[in-house]
Amino acid sequence: MAESIGAYLVRRLEEEGVDHVFGVPGDYCLTFFSLLEKSPITVVNTCDEQGAGFAADAYARMKGLGACAITYCVGGLKVANAIAQAYAERSPVIVISGAPGLHEQQRNSLLHHRVRDFDTQLRVFRELTVGATLLDDPLTAASEIERMFALARRYSRPVYIELPRDMAIAEIGPLTTRPLPPETSDAEALAVAVAEAVEQISISRRPVILAGEELHRFHLQEALTQLVERTGIPVAATIMGKSVFPESHPAYIGVYEGAMGQEAVRDYVEKSDCLVLLGAMMTDINLGLYTANIKRRYAIYAAKDRVAVGVHAYDDVRVEDFVHGLAAHPWEKRVVEPYRHPERPGPFTATDNKVTIEAVMRQISAFIEDDMIVIADPGDALFGASDLYISDGAHFLSPAYYCSLGFAVPASIGVKAAAPKLRPLVLVGDGAFQMTGMELSTAARFGMNPIVIVLDNDGYGTERPMLDRRFNDVLRWRYSEIVRVIGGGSGFRVTSEKEMEAALAQARANDSGWSLIHVVLDRDDHSSALKRLTAKLGERVRGKR
Repeated sequence: MAESIGAYLVRRLEEEGVDHVFGVPGDYCLTFFSLLEKSPITVVNTCDEQGAGFAADAYARMKGLGACAITYCVGGLKVANAIAQAYAERSPVIVISGAPGLHEQQRNSLLHHRVRDFDTQLRVFRELTVGATLLDDPLTAASEIERMFALARRYSRPVYIELPRDMAIAEIGPLTTRPLPPETSDAEALAVAVAEAVEQISISRRPVILAGEELHRFHLQEALTQLVERTGIPVAATIMGKSVFPESHPAYIGVYEGAMGQEAVRDYVEKSDCLVLLGAMMTDINLGLYTANIKRRYAIYAAKDRVAVGVHAYDDVRVEDFVHGLAAHPWEKRVVEPYRHPERPGPFTATDNKVTIEAVMRQISAFIEDDMIVIADPGDALFGASDLYISDGAHFLSPAYYCSLGFAVPASIGVKAAAPKLRPLVLVGDGAFQMTGMELSTAARFGMNPIVIVLDNDGYGTERPMLDRRFNDVLRWRYSEIVRVIGGGSGFRVTSEKEMEAALAQARANDSGWSLIHVVLDRDDHSSALKRLTAKLGERVRGKR
């Protein structure tokens, strides 16, 4: 039986392990949504396209590939911000957009949702993805679909597929070309790079590994653990790479964030005479606004776009092969300078004291269980969470490079779809919640049970220490009463440590629905990490150097 282009695309999503597609329907993509609904794939129609993009991004980070489907321009341009973040942070999302039919475009140039030209959205997404295509020819559609999937997998970045609505039902031609040539390292360059790295590590007195998010994106966590077990080298993580290495492991020393992080971790890492950066993106947030003091001449750096040992760059060496090469080397296990391993915090003794961000984070750290994933929105939710203890079964997720507010609540939907056994614990500021908190409605509709902690400090608290004016204020909602609108959940308002303790216990017990804990904080209550960060940012805003 002949297969349509739309049906082929749905089948390939299913074969690639994508069992949920997030999106908002519109007339240009109704045929494709109908095909999705007839398949085993679950369509999660979110409240807003940006929410769909964030959910698909989180799903992709958990499963290795995600997808969102939206309509032309009014949907696509709303999801653009979320896909820009996915590109920046290497999350492989397949964006599928409906579009006016090819025959419609020829007959009428003033079709609804058009911006400038019919290819305006396609050109926008060429800037936000690693590959973008228009399926306007049945004879090349299969090859183009396969090329997009291969690009997303290879580079762990989003791709864009535009499907005119008349092409969705057109009969697809046979697959005629291979999607991409195989990607391999130059064998000689790889051998030299690994040998030079081994020599530098072996002669060093105080090597340290700084593990980043790309180890997760390219499935290198097991190789990292093998390398550490064989060498005994201590491991720090970037904030984006938090939980990429087991935090209970004796070799783990904590999160390194330059001047933003704990002084003991910073001191240990920066005194290293051989810092091995594996899969770590050298972003301003990862490096504490470039307050990190890294001696690159003595560093080993391996990421998707570059492998270098000291000042020697190896352009033809893949990070995957380099890390596996280090892990496979017959190391002599060494005794390195001891470091006091961060122990899991014990029970928190709550008092009647007014709740503070520091107390909240200590309570959360003691609350986290092995079946949870912490999803932190940018701001003090993220900076305060950097010191949380993430146990071996738990996970940590945050957009700590692109830093788009509003990620965490819709991300909990994507995480729950990708990993049903994990319970999302969302940390989000009041300003960010007002952007995308409506997606709790989606969670309720699909029977999901995130625990959402809204840190309410009366506005954009991250910006106040930089430059505080009325533009940082937001209306103070009665967040805990949202349950009366949405239903299917529980709401709590807390002002003291004991109230927080009780709310957490009740949220944990409510495993059949969502819970929201509204934490009322003082306007000027900030984590120590945020205070250090915003002091540095404030200098830049005010023109100081």
